[in-house]
Amino acid sequence: MVSHLSDFGISKLLGEDESDLYTKTLATLGYIAPEYGEDGLVSTKCDVCSYGIMLLETFTRRKPSEFEGDLSLKQWVSYSLPDAVMDVADSNLVPLMDNHLNKKLDCVASIMKVALDCCVKSPGRRTNMKDVVGIHNQDCVTSRFNFSHVEHALGDSCSK
Repeated sequence: MVSHLSDFGISKLLGEDESDLYTKTLATLGYIAPEYGEDGLVSTKCDVCSYGIMLLETFTRRKPSEFEGDLSLKQWVSYSLPDAVMDVADSNLVPLMDNHLNKKLDCVASIMKVALDCCVKSPGRRTNMKDVVGIHNQDCVTSRFNFSHVEHALGDSCSK
């Protein structure tokens, strides 16, 4: 499974005066919001959910399709936070011998928490993108760590 550009920006289907609509448009399983996959309901919250999944995938280096049965990428990360971040974080991102290990783990845990908030099943309970950007900047701006191999996903929010 590979996420596609078409999985993001689904809310562009909405008209200027619409807050949601129903459609039969297809997207990549694992990256789409539950309400879109189950009911075809499109809203800006669908993009928020896709972004959350993409963040989880980026920071764990695991794809949603790698999980079977009742366990999902979201559940796996959720069960590991906050105490076992090292168990789910990409080992290339946070090496065990890093001088700033605890601070980096705190930053990664914060990002994963935001990602999970983006993936909440109920669209009404999901965070919005304005808050996501603010949280990323607030939590990681003081860290000043080099996450250059994930900056393509976050812009420069963790390296400022």
